[in-house]
Amino acid sequence: MQNIYVSDFDGKPAVCFDTGLDPRSFARTKMSQSLIEPGYVVRPDGAKETWKALGVNEVDGFMRVWGTPLHGERLDKILEEEPQAALQAVTFWIRAKLFLGDEDSTLHPGAVFINCADGGDSGNEKGSVFFTPENLSQRCLLFEGLELNRYSCPDLKGMEASAFCASAMLYKILSKSYPYPDNANIFQDMREGIFLPPDFTAPGLNKELCDLIHSALLLPVARKRTSASGTDILGNLLKILMTKEGSIVPVSSLFNQLSESENAKLVKEKRSFSLRQNTSVKARRFVTRNKPVLLGVAIAAAFFIFIGINIARGNSRRPTTAGLTSDTVVSSYYEALSSLDHLYMEACVLGADRGDINIAANLFAISKVRQSYEVNFNSAIIPAKLWQDNGGELPAPNVFGVTDLSILLLSGNENENTVVYRAEYLLWFPSEQLPSNRSDELTLTRHRGNWRITEIKRTLK
Repeated sequence: MQNIYVSDFDGKPAVCFDTGLDPRSFARTKMSQSLIEPGYVVRPDGAKETWKALGVNEVDGFMRVWGTPLHGERLDKILEEEPQAALQAVTFWIRAKLFLGDEDSTLHPGAVFINCADGGDSGNEKGSVFFTPENLSQRCLLFEGLELNRYSCPDLKGMEASAFCASAMLYKILSKSYPYPDNANIFQDMREGIFLPPDFTAPGLNKELCDLIHSALLLPVARKRTSASGTDILGNLLKILMTKEGSIVPVSSLFNQLSESENAKLVKEKRSFSLRQNTSVKARRFVTRNKPVLLGVAIAAAFFIFIGINIARGNSRRPTTAGLTSDTVVSSYYEALSSLDHLYMEACVLGADRGDINIAANLFAISKVRQSYEVNFNSAIIPAKLWQDNGGELPAPNVFGVTDLSILLLSGNENENTVVYRAEYLLWFPSEQLPSNRSDELTLTRHRGNWRITEIKRTLK
C-alpha cells in the first residue's frame, strides 16, 4: 500500500501523505510542522516554485497531510517499468536537480513525482518534477515499509548525493541489477566501493557513461574517488542522455554491439575482478569480525610480546640477516610469516610496513593464550606450506601462511646498495575458504653490511 499518492479531496485531485499516526501521536511528535515544510516543483524550462501542504484531515483514525498535486507518477514505480520510460524519468530528475542546485530536496524515488505524459497545464508539463517535503515523505515511506533506500548513501550531501543517486538508478535501469544487492551490508559496501563496475553488468554500454556512473558510485570512498564533482557528473550525464532538442535518447543507442571474442574477454575479466574483490573484502572483514577476540587477548598479547622482546634483547643469538644474500632475506621473510616468527621478521625489516609483523605477532599471542587455557589444545595454526604438502584439503580452519611463492629480481644486484624484487604468493587466513592473491614489490637496502627490507608495495590481485 502506498502512503504517498494522488487522490480526490473535496472533488479535486490532491497529493496525500498518510503519516500512520493517530491524532494524539501526530500532535505529540509535532508533525503539524510538516505543514510549513517546503517541497519543490521544477518545470522543464527551469522555473521552480515552493510547494507547501494545504491541510490535514483524519482518515480511518490516522492523520493525512494533503496539498496541490503535480500530475505524474512516483519515480520508484516508474523505475520498475520498461527501461525507456525509466530512463526518461531519471533524465527529467537529473535536469530538475541541476536546476535546483544546492537547494535541499528529497532523494528517495518514492518521494518524487514526475510527469512523463504529453500535455498538461502550466507547471504540469511533460518533464515537470515534484520533490515532496523531505521529512514528511520520510515518515510516510517508513510507515509504508520502505526503510532501505538502495539509491542514496548517508555520507553524501548536496550535489554529490544527487550524482550518486542518479548513477545508482541508471545502473539499475541499464544493467537490470542493483549496484549493491547485499541488503545486510549495503551501506558498508557503499562506503568501501564494493560493486561491479557497469562495464561488466551492462556489456557494451557507452564508455563515457560507464565512467561517469563509476565515478559517482565512488564518491563515498575517499581513497578511490576521482576529482569530478557531483555537479560535473550530473551535467555530463544529461549531455549523454538528452539531445540538444530536449528529447531522451533511446536506450539502444547507449549500447555498442560486442563481438563474440569481446564478450568472452569481458566475462573473463568480470570473473577475475569478482574474485579479487571478494578476496579483498573477506580478508578485511575477517579482521573486523575478530576485533573483539583480539581486544579480549590484548593484555595477554602485550605480556607475551614484552617477554619475547626482553628475551630477544638478552639473547646473544638475536635474529639477524648477517651473511644472507638479498633474495634469501626476501624468502626468509615470508617463511617467518608462515611460522609466526615475528621476531625474525623484525630482523628482516627496516622502516617497511609492519602489517605482516602485526598479524604474525597477534596470531602467535592468541595461539599461546589458547594453549594456556585449553587442556586439549594442540596447535592453533597449521603452516600453509605443510598443509599444502599434505594434500591441502578444504575446509582448513587453522591454516595460515604463504604458498606458491615466486620471487623475481626487478632491479639492482648484490654489488649495489639497493635491490628491488617482486614476490607473488598466496596468503591463507584461518577460517577463510580462499587465499589472498598478493603481489609485493620489495625494496632492500644494505644497512651496516646487512640486507634489510625498507619498503613493501602491495597489490591484491
